[in-house]
Amino acid sequence: MQHKPIGRTDAVTLARMIRKKQVSAKEVTEAVLARMEKLEPHIHAFCTPTPDLARKAAQRIDRRLAKGEEVGPLAGVPIGIKDLVCTKGVRTVSGSIAYKDFVPDEDDVVVERLKEAGAVIIGKTNVPEFGYSGVGHNPVFETTRNPWNLALTPGGSSAGSGAAVASGVGPFAIASDGGGSIRIPAAHSGLVGVKASMGRVPLYPGTKDERYPGVSSWESLEHIGPVSRTVADSALMLSVISGPDARDRLSLPKADFDWMKVLRGGIKGLRVAYSPDWGYAKVDPEVRRVVGEAVKVFERDLGCKVEVAHPGFEDPYGAFWAIVAAETDLRGMREMVAKHGAHMTPHLVDFIMRPWTAEDFTNALMTRKAVANKMWRFMAKYDLLLTPTLAVPPFPVHIQGPEKIDGHIVHPFRWLVFTFPFNFTGQPAATVPAGFSRDGLPIGLQIVGRHLDDPTVLRAAAAFEEAKPWRDAWPPLLEKLGL
Repeated sequence: MQHKPIGRTDAVTLARMIRKKQVSAKEVTEAVLARMEKLEPHIHAFCTPTPDLARKAAQRIDRRLAKGEEVGPLAGVPIGIKDLVCTKGVRTVSGSIAYKDFVPDEDDVVVERLKEAGAVIIGKTNVPEFGYSGVGHNPVFETTRNPWNLALTPGGSSAGSGAAVASGVGPFAIASDGGGSIRIPAAHSGLVGVKASMGRVPLYPGTKDERYPGVSSWESLEHIGPVSRTVADSALMLSVISGPDARDRLSLPKADFDWMKVLRGGIKGLRVAYSPDWGYAKVDPEVRRVVGEAVKVFERDLGCKVEVAHPGFEDPYGAFWAIVAAETDLRGMREMVAKHGAHMTPHLVDFIMRPWTAEDFTNALMTRKAVANKMWRFMAKYDLLLTPTLAVPPFPVHIQGPEKIDGHIVHPFRWLVFTFPFNFTGQPAATVPAGFSRDGLPIGLQIVGRHLDDPTVLRAAAAFEEAKPWRDAWPPLLEKLGL
């Protein structure tokens, strides 16, 4: 199998071909590493490639297959791991000078499970500093670029994961999402991203170092999950990484459904709400147009009853950042600023040094409860909620976000208005490619389900993918490079 087809083959197909010995794990790994070598000077998706480890893992898979031994469901499939997710023996820098030499002594739970399933880790993917941003630049590594337009961001904080998968350097990658960071790069990079229900995928340990104890997962907000080119690939990864673990006290029991089987059956007859702007948000006209056309597919082609409706909560933006602060060890982070502040991202330093109060935190908790209550009451009327994933198309690198949306001056993080409310509520939320702007940039559609109703979200995403396929849409950069 030639390198170009391997780079454009989905994970479900690659896993099947490797198990059937139609292609070896070594061939797949070498093809993807060659692709990485050619693309990295342009997209900077991988801050720490691990080609030697990948080759050794692929060789182990091929040896086991040659002996007729059982292999895991991801045996031989290449995967990138976000650089906020711990990898034993492989540095986890988290985009910070303070962690430039940090090598974890244990794997994250999801990395353990991916290895057990036979996935071949090809490297760590780039992030903004400690993930406190929705873009892909940091003080340590080259800025990650969007394969659809190299002048633009692929979104973050799972920036490298999005850029890698969008350009075919592995069919899927691990991302994490404390306020949208699975869904943001998926939307900006023309991909599928799934934030499963809170607790489906266990969290442990998060980036940590005893010298700087403040850096860790945002326990009540954070999710880990896939970015992929197809809905089935995301479901396949979730089938491997989900399930309870004693190290995460919030992890859920094993799902009472099969992640792959729930993709079947369609969504005819479902009641679907569409909120184009929450009733208060500023949204780019191109996003409104593209997402609005995508929503029509649910009624016209998929047989749903769709109506425009808003949950009715007030803008919870300030509460989100207060909860992030409450789940950050500010003392530890302030020690870090004292030592490294001159080399840290300015908005992160400002966030850490802000004089947060107990009232800030308690007000934020009350706001989160109000949002959750509004949402469950709203979702009692609907099976699904559709929104834009992001308020804007991809924008230039080296900013935190546009300061003007649809002619209105806004805070530079306001383009994330649709993602973080579902980190408050823990509801399952996926993004799928809705279409493209007139400039040829990807725009995402967010599909949200009721509490713990991951199956309906995945089935809806799969139904939309079948009705409006995106499998053959690839960034023009790849043709220019012969990929």
